[in-house]
Amino acid sequence: MNLVNIERIDDPKFGFVHLHNHTEFSLLDGAARIKNLVKRAVELKMSALAITDHGVMYGIIDFYKACRKEGIKPIIGCEVYVAPNKRTDRRPGKDDTNRHLVLLAENEQGYRNLIRLVSMAHTEGFYYKPRVDKEILREYAAGIIALSACLAGEVADYLVQDQLEMAVQSALDYEQIFGKENFFLEIQDHGLEEQRKVIAGMWKVHERTGIPMVATNDVHYVNREDAFVQDALLCIQTGKTLVDTARMRFSSQEFFLKSEHEMALLFGEHPELLENTGRIAERCTVDFNFGENLLPVFEVPRGYTLDGFLEAECREAFPHFYPQMTKEERERLDYELKVIFQTGFSGYFLIVSDFCRFAKENGVAVGPGRGSAAASMVAYLLGITSVEPLRHDLLFERFLNPERISMPDIDIDFDPEGRERVIRYVTEKYGADKVCQIITFGTMGAKAAIRDGGRVLAIPLARVDKVAKAIPSDLGMTLDKALSVSPDLARMVEEDEEIKRLYSLARSLEGMTRHASTHAAGIVISKEPLMNYLPLQRTSSEDFVMTQFPMKAVEEIGLLKMDFLGLRNLTILQEAVRRIEETRGLKLDLLTLPLDDPQTYTLLASGNSTGIFQLESGGMRAILKELKPTCFDDIIAVVALYRPGPMEQIPEFIRRKLGGDITYLHPKLEPILKSTYGIIVYQEQVMQIARDLAGYSLGRADLLRRAMGKKKKKLWKKNARTLFRGCKMRMENGLFLAPFGLG
Repeated sequence: MNLVNIERIDDPKFGFVHLHNHTEFSLLDGAARIKNLVKRAVELKMSALAITDHGVMYGIIDFYKACRKEGIKPIIGCEVYVAPNKRTDRRPGKDDTNRHLVLLAENEQGYRNLIRLVSMAHTEGFYYKPRVDKEILREYAAGIIALSACLAGEVADYLVQDQLEMAVQSALDYEQIFGKENFFLEIQDHGLEEQRKVIAGMWKVHERTGIPMVATNDVHYVNREDAFVQDALLCIQTGKTLVDTARMRFSSQEFFLKSEHEMALLFGEHPELLENTGRIAERCTVDFNFGENLLPVFEVPRGYTLDGFLEAECREAFPHFYPQMTKEERERLDYELKVIFQTGFSGYFLIVSDFCRFAKENGVAVGPGRGSAAASMVAYLLGITSVEPLRHDLLFERFLNPERISMPDIDIDFDPEGRERVIRYVTEKYGADKVCQIITFGTMGAKAAIRDGGRVLAIPLARVDKVAKAIPSDLGMTLDKALSVSPDLARMVEEDEEIKRLYSLARSLEGMTRHASTHAAGIVISKEPLMNYLPLQRTSSEDFVMTQFPMKAVEEIGLLKMDFLGLRNLTILQEAVRRIEETRGLKLDLLTLPLDDPQTYTLLASGNSTGIFQLESGGMRAILKELKPTCFDDIIAVVALYRPGPMEQIPEFIRRKLGGDITYLHPKLEPILKSTYGIIVYQEQVMQIARDLAGYSLGRADLLRRAMGKKKKKLWKKNARTLFRGCKMRMENGLFLAPFGLG
């Protein structure tokens, strides 16, 4: 081979770009983690990078953000499966094979068409794999650049079978579908015999048709040494072990992200093969607008705007919930409405209020409120929550911050059976094409990676089980952390070569995406058909449709995400109320039960709380016996503290509650911390401290709270210094509070 132009192509605009790459979202096939893949491309000084996972678009938002963060151009694509006949045909022996085709979005129209093609492949063409056909490729080809793909591509498959005429006709068909200069013959060289045959054949097709050619590497892992991990993933997928001879495997270790120099060593005789990748990359531009508001349209009565109708609903309910109509109450409502109008979320509140009203009117039990939504008086007046925020010192900015506008997040608890009825109501109201469930991904945790790795390496189950049991079950446990805290694990890894090999493989597998499933609660509602915004697929039961983007990505692109949570305790409460009425003739309203009943607190103090939501675990019952709660605030506090980290404060909380000394670092802390005996328990208390001691607005205090919650030291130190300066400026009698010793 005449090795010409093996250095980086002179014109950086048309430098080599990898256009055919599989990430970890080519489930149990691709071993390239997105962040690692993008970082490696940057190290190789590449200007752009494509994502083309098998039949799905799961990872494109993460990929896009990673590329933008690292300063390279993201190219959005997918390697689709093409049905041999119609996508709807499902005849055994005739329709169970398919061909591959790489599709790249050239522009926004191409991206929208790619979404539609991938969605239709799942919702209409699924038969072993999600399949498109040439009919819909023809219909949605605009804005898409196609590559003929790997050995499994249609053109390549004909060439392997020595059917040159069929290969030529196939190439011309695709050129006719996508248009001239929008379809490229793709060649790869991983040292496989069949590829050499295909490469020779592709040149003949090129000579006969004039269709341009391009070189790719069908990347499945980042570095050459990662081939072993990808092989292990294939074993997990197929239920095989590495020692099985009759199993699916790649025949070389060349499917990694090669440098331009390495690609030129393979194809340097024909530099246009590499230059064409850069030309394609230059043509492809798709950008996402994060933070858009794509709320569905809520129909209001004639003569009303969304803001006007929301205000009318609140004003009408206000005297019922606040008969005294004090100045504080009126000002709180005015303030919340003002913020909601400014942020443009009136429709959001009306949508949630509507399906909550439907639930209650149709006998579906609805929870009193979950998370920060309970801080909203508007939510309370609309019947979304049943918690009065002023009584509990709940801060509206904790829920909707005017200084950092983001979509509100209201999670609603329903009894599990009624939940399905509410989902059906929402689907019928907004349209089946505008409502669906949300995907979630299962990843390999530390123990799961050990167990999967053990099966792949054919290590006896008893040995693998012993290793897995040596890993602590603590939340967030990783293999690296386990090795440092578990002497048994460290000893086994140190002394046993087989276990050392298992641990090494498991570390490579840990955190890898293993499977996709349906989020237990997430529902997305859109103002236009969802297929206009994101790719869809069927749930495992095939009864429903779900997004291919996980919850965070759904929110980032501006769609309305709701959590419709099924809570069995609501069913229990509903049944208890029914039986009391049936047996005693008493019709109870759970929302009007007194919160100061002495007998209830006596019962809880005895530890007899089995069956009571969040109070029934053995550990919690033991704490209740020690605490001896006497008011509702005690219950709220102990539930907040009973989690890893804050649990360390429980003994001190109990000591102070039972008469121990209570001290405050600053006099202004007493009114804020009095209900929790001088201990900071709630995030709202952090916000109040920042307001009263450092002069923060509550909106700015919420940003401080978020910085603390993210546990990022640099971000926290930056905010803490500002807090310190604020405290110092408001010094009284030479006394001020220095947060965490920053003074």
